[in-house]
Amino acid sequence: MISKFFIERPVLANAIAILMVVIGIISLFALPVAQYPDVVPPTVSVTTRYPGASARAVIDTVALPIEQQVNGVEGMIYMQSYAASDGTYNLTVTFAIGTDLDQAQVLVQNRVSSALAGLPQAVQVQGVTVQKKSTSILEIVTLTSPDGQYDSLYLANYATIRLKDELSRIPGVGNVNVFGAGQYSMRVWLDPEKMQARGLTTQDIVQALGQQSEQVTAGQVGAPPAPDGQSFQYTIEVSSRLDDPDQFGAVIVKTGTNGDMTRVRDVGRVELGAQTYGQFFNLDGQPAAGMAVFLSPGANALDVAGKVEARMKALSREFPKGLAYSTPFNTTIFVSQAIHEVYKTLIEAAVLVLIVILLFLQDWRAMLVPATTVPVTIIGAFAAMAALGFSVNLSTLFAIVLAIGIVVDDAIVVVEGAAHNMERGMSGHDAAIAAMNALFGPIIGITLVLMAVFLPAAFLPGLTGQMYAQFALVIAATAIISAINAATLKPTQCATWLRRPVPPDQRNFFFRGFNAVYQRLENRYAGLIGSMVRHSTVMGIIALLIIGAAGYGISRVATGFIPIEDQGYMLATVQLPDGAALGRTQETLQQVSKLAKATPGVDQVVTIAGISALDNNSTLANAGVAYIILKDWSLRGKGEDLASLYATLNKNLSDMADGTVLVLPPPPIQGIGNAAGFTMQVELRDGSFDLAKLQGAVEAVTRTAQTQSGIQRVAAPFRANVPQYTVELDREKVQTLGLTTDQVFQTLAGYLGSTYVSQFNKFGRVFQIYVQGDAQFRVSPENIGRLSVRNQNGDMIPLGADDHTERRPIADQPLQPLSLGIDHRRAGARLLVRRRDQADGRGRGRHIAARHRLRLDGAVLPGEARRQPDLSGVRPGAAPGLSGAGRPI
Repeated sequence: MISKFFIERPVLANAIAILMVVIGIISLFALPVAQYPDVVPPTVSVTTRYPGASARAVIDTVALPIEQQVNGVEGMIYMQSYAASDGTYNLTVTFAIGTDLDQAQVLVQNRVSSALAGLPQAVQVQGVTVQKKSTSILEIVTLTSPDGQYDSLYLANYATIRLKDELSRIPGVGNVNVFGAGQYSMRVWLDPEKMQARGLTTQDIVQALGQQSEQVTAGQVGAPPAPDGQSFQYTIEVSSRLDDPDQFGAVIVKTGTNGDMTRVRDVGRVELGAQTYGQFFNLDGQPAAGMAVFLSPGANALDVAGKVEARMKALSREFPKGLAYSTPFNTTIFVSQAIHEVYKTLIEAAVLVLIVILLFLQDWRAMLVPATTVPVTIIGAFAAMAALGFSVNLSTLFAIVLAIGIVVDDAIVVVEGAAHNMERGMSGHDAAIAAMNALFGPIIGITLVLMAVFLPAAFLPGLTGQMYAQFALVIAATAIISAINAATLKPTQCATWLRRPVPPDQRNFFFRGFNAVYQRLENRYAGLIGSMVRHSTVMGIIALLIIGAAGYGISRVATGFIPIEDQGYMLATVQLPDGAALGRTQETLQQVSKLAKATPGVDQVVTIAGISALDNNSTLANAGVAYIILKDWSLRGKGEDLASLYATLNKNLSDMADGTVLVLPPPPIQGIGNAAGFTMQVELRDGSFDLAKLQGAVEAVTRTAQTQSGIQRVAAPFRANVPQYTVELDREKVQTLGLTTDQVFQTLAGYLGSTYVSQFNKFGRVFQIYVQGDAQFRVSPENIGRLSVRNQNGDMIPLGADDHTERRPIADQPLQPLSLGIDHRRAGARLLVRRRDQADGRGRGRHIAARHRLRLDGAVLPGEARRQPDLSGVRPGAAPGLSGAGRPI
């Protein structure tokens, strides 16, 4: 028999237990720590930029060629893309949970490479980046200048040049994104009036800069083959590539017949500016730069955050005077607090179990047997977690807390059996063997029953199944370890430690008193059971009534995937009227920051103008987001909990004069959405790009959603009637004036857009050169007509002579990010739905029913428009099985 073998070899039994503990301790320190299991689907992002292009132009020339190739890549669940009015393009390809992200990146890269030849030349020059993408921000590190010595451009580029690479090299860091003014670029700002006076066009400037600032490979002097006796060989360096604004300003553009020269500085100005001017980043209302640190899959969040902080402390010693850093946004603070609370609960549960065991066994020697089961089994469970590839998270720790009460059962049974045999006069050795002869089978049986109960939960599909899998498998692992322990170590300890029990009447006063009270309760309970058996019919009816009441109560209890928790921060999204400039958005966010900072319980406010949190952080001039960081939980007073602060902030920020503010709690799981709530996606499947029709469908769904009692607020960021200016070109007149349409288009792109020239080196990095009209020459539509083009005769012809400018709202070219679906050429828009608080008794299950009540017929949704639900949070495009481009598919 197995147990007898170990009883007679106690050293081996203890060695096995010690080995379990050692392996478990080593695994505990090696396991990653996270809030929840890794249930976020892996994603790969494809990004590029088409300078000066509108959102629709990006979709037609960049998005469609790329997505036609990427669509259907192996393991893909869906894809979504955003094309913004500043020419940026971002495609996110989401893969099934468990997909090898490295392999997925290679597959996407291969597909994108096939599409490169069909992209515009300007996009090919910019390059198309394919990289693994983490959807969960670990923390945001900010750079500020307390004395105002440095502006936001310097701060952002200091972060890019000196800090980003350092942080990216830290193990566990997946990516580092810099928010703020943008990286450096040599900006050539042209004066159209001076250009016209000198008979120059933007292409003349671009050509001159490209010719006079290029890298020359001059070769060597004396390089083989060379005459015999050549003693030296020298490399020729040509000072050809420029890197200073003064050097670019001195570039000669035109030479007159009398020898006079026109330089770049004569028709404009040159400065080391920003590559893009589409974003403002502030901390507590002051200019700053932010570095968003993303966690790589499977990394230890707490360990990575600690390494980032240590590295920043080391790098800060080299900061110039007047520069400081801080970490206002750190998701690991909540994770650390939550894990700490669970560890505390774990210890409390273990102590309570031991107290109960001692209270009933009334023998400290007998108590030691199950007491040693807890550390051996629980610590050994960490070794099982490491073998299964799990992490230390709330799900696995909850499983261990629950397992404490399960694993001691086997040990208690063994102790009671051995003690009962010793009362009959057996020795400890014989009593343990006899007990295990009777109990070995039941121990194996109860272990198999426990595994049969929990193991099926590990095979549940989808995201929920991933959550339950770790919980179930950890409990199953502890049950197996407990059974091994009960068959090896416990009988050995019983044979070695137990002594013949003291008779009950000879025990101390406390135990005798407890036994007396417990015996009376036991007698009354036995009498109650006897009475219930005698009235079995009445008891059966009562049992049915209790079951019915329980079923009714379950139907009324709020349901949900994971409850919303106070994670120490909230989001506030800002949406200004259509066509609002970025400066207005910044002013509104400054007001939001001021009001939020004045709210009790709020510590700091990070604002980013120019991105839309409701659109996967895509670029949008009339949108912004504020991260409202709350004070530490221990520092908050009464009325400063999450629910109270949410209500207060919504009230204080609801009356903004310029724009709409929506306050949102964070998502329960980082990476599954940007905020709490759920989203719905409306698709246009009739193959058209009739965005006006899509707008009508969105408004119809929104109106219906607002009638649902379980829905608190509905927001639809999609707008199809954003005002724009359209330029209508008289092509016949263009030809009559000796021009070409290509010249006109290049002039518009050069002055109003940003024309890419080439690159230059500075600060050990490569930056880009752009040509554009100066700010005062592109502030109104009238400026377009004053731009000039040189015809075949060398005359400068104003565009006002051959075009007609009209301001009108059009549906097929909104300024907001557009959406075009790859399947059936679908177009889509998204609705953000904020559900009421769970305290109202309306849980996620009811909101699922509310979604289905939003079903509309064809009379309301014309054509093939339908709604697609998505309960994954505020991250757009999370509806499985969909693919496409634009605001979520």
